[in-house]
Amino acid sequence: MRKYFQLLVLIAVTLVFESCCRNGDCDQNDDFPVLVAESRYEPIFMERSEFENSVALSSAQPIINAGKIYVYENYLFINEKNEGFHIFNNEDPSNPISIHFINSPGATDLSIRENVLFINQATDLIAVQIDLESGGLAVSKRIKETFPVMLSPDGFYPHSIPENNVVVNWTLKPNSP
Repeated sequence: MRKYFQLLVLIAVTLVFESCCRNGDCDQNDDFPVLVAESRYEPIFMERSEFENSVALSSAQPIINAGKIYVYENYLFINEKNEGFHIFNNEDPSNPISIHFINSPGATDLSIRENVLFINQATDLIAVQIDLESGGLAVSKRIKETFPVMLSPDGFYPHSIPENNVVVNWTLKPNSP
């Protein structure tokens, strides 16, 4: 049985190497169609310094592109994909009241522990101290490049990222299907 398995592996490896070149000439254009996949989206960049200073607490905003929902004490946190988090007072679950929005470009997820919000902001992990009563917010810690570069909605990485920039979102290219 082992001999048959080894023979099968040898045939498979031979076929893989044989298929790399037709007629043994790897430099020859074999007229095989080459499919180049390209994203239908283009990245939205933000300069790192602007990105690091972009986290802020603002007034409530309408939900346009909701992501994950997080419940903490009497509050709901609803992700606005790649934009930030809506905060709702949820003391009356039948009537949650929108109270704030945390602007955090590139943010997609949140966790809360001991009143500290941990947000993945594009490639960075940030710890945020927030006082919902006074409306105060401060980034207490930032760990840069904790997460990989943000993929496009159709699964592509950006071709290049300008120096000192971060991909914070993607937009559909003009004339894309």
